[in-house]
Amino acid sequence: MTVVVEMVSDLVCPWCWLGLRRIEAARKLAPEVDVQLVFRPFELDPTIPAAGVDYKAYMKEKFGGSDESRERSGTMRQALVDYGEAEGIPYRFDKITRRPNSFDAHRLVRWAQGQDKGAEAKEALFKAFFEDGRDISDHDVLVDVAREIELDAAIVADLLKSDADVQAVREEADAFRQMGVSGVPTYIANRAVAVQGAESAEKLAKFLQHATTQLPQERPAGDA
Repeated sequence: MTVVVEMVSDLVCPWCWLGLRRIEAARKLAPEVDVQLVFRPFELDPTIPAAGVDYKAYMKEKFGGSDESRERSGTMRQALVDYGEAEGIPYRFDKITRRPNSFDAHRLVRWAQGQDKGAEAKEALFKAFFEDGRDISDHDVLVDVAREIELDAAIVADLLKSDADVQAVREEADAFRQMGVSGVPTYIANRAVAVQGAESAEKLAKFLQHATTQLPQERPAGDA
């Protein structure tokens, strides 16, 4: 049977890019598990204006401007850079100037997923933000990403101008918050077992294998 893994993540979360690479690696470590990976939206900060905010000012307000805060933030960033190197992810935090609102980027992922390009969209959006320092709340950037993954850029541009799937994405994100998801990435297998955090590929492979034991068992014929 298929294990449906819902990856709940935000496109402005650096740990989520690590998490995407690691769940993909985990699938290769557990080839006996038939995995259907589905991407679900989550906004770490839904209060960000649609046009985004200045990145440095936002980070200073969020983490504080003291020497201790800067040191802690620098240590975390270096850890991410080191982890990223191991996964082939070139984080370039120095290029980021805007802290975007990720909502419309989640809409793009939803549309891409409908055409079996969800993983491509996630990768392209993570790269645009964390490697290229692009503002993924900007519709022109999102249209460029759509073009890169061979979606119809004109259709995506029109959809972004409309309210297409706004309610659906918002309800989906709200549903996972109500389920208790407070940090990302979170992986939920068949709505039965879950793990939170960008765990190693080896741990995620064990999670996938464990998930197969939680699948509903077929009842014998004639069993009421």
